[in-house]
Amino acid sequence: MHTTDISPWTHEHNFMADTSSAERRTRKVIVLTAVMMVVEIVAGTIFHSMALLADGWHMSTHVTAFALTAAAYYFCRRHAKDARFTFGTGKISVLGGFTSAIVLSGIALLMAGESIYRLVAPAPIHFQAAIIIASVGLAVNVASAWILKGDHHHHHHDHGHEHHHHGEDLNMRAAYMHVLADALTSVLAIVALSAGLFFGWVWLDPVMGLVGTVVIVSWAWMLLRDTSAILLDKIPANTDLPVVIREGIESDGDSAITDLHIWQVGAGKFAAIIGIVAHHPKTPDEYRRILKIHEELVHVSVEVQTCQEHEHEATMHKVE
Repeated sequence: MHTTDISPWTHEHNFMADTSSAERRTRKVIVLTAVMMVVEIVAGTIFHSMALLADGWHMSTHVTAFALTAAAYYFCRRHAKDARFTFGTGKISVLGGFTSAIVLSGIALLMAGESIYRLVAPAPIHFQAAIIIASVGLAVNVASAWILKGDHHHHHHDHGHEHHHHGEDLNMRAAYMHVLADALTSVLAIVALSAGLFFGWVWLDPVMGLVGTVVIVSWAWMLLRDTSAILLDKIPANTDLPVVIREGIESDGDSAITDLHIWQVGAGKFAAIIGIVAHHPKTPDEYRRILKIHEELVHVSVEVQTCQEHEHEATMHKVE
């Protein structure tokens, strides 16, 4: 039986960057956060501090969120070359970020409920001991942020015109946001407990819980918005690819784009399906070469059709 070797015409669909370092860093943060979580929940219960309990509860959900982050990285790496994932495993990482945002929203609402309860039914607080524990919690948050910071950054592609794409790892952004949320609640706890210790403002402790809720919900909303847009194949608002693709393809004055689909398949990586009609069309490879300058376009499918009006005119010319 005769077979044709098509390997030179095939390519992998793994568009994920190397996330092994991010995965290792996340695991370190899981251990660090889990230890502090236990300390703060126990101390908050003993010292009757809502702010301290809120910080501990936050850490418990962050441990879960960090575990989701690490699991997403592991799954992406494990199945990177699995052909069953049509455009690679990039969206698994985004799904991890989306799930973390939901967890973040849930715990923020629980914080709000408990804070309101403590406003109505305040409990005595051991301020000095609680301040010490909250300060240790803040130190752990700063250490966690430092560990994660090495992988939490933005990539920008600039191709000689005003054209920027954010290659942000939303899975890592979610983990980093959980750390920031923890740091915020730690700072608010220290402020509230200090005010209670020196001025007797016991009410400030649950009020700070409500302030933290508002800020954290806003962070979670932004993360949900960004991740859901990618999961639903919405063209990201921070890319001008639709414009530059049209400019590049239609610059010859003959070719016209009739169909254009763009979606994100990885951090800063996009795929596109382009339908083109022209009187004198180029080959699909020629059109793809025009777009080579855009490195973030990692998978481009081109469908070319000859303008029917041109074909009709050519037929009439032959008859005459």
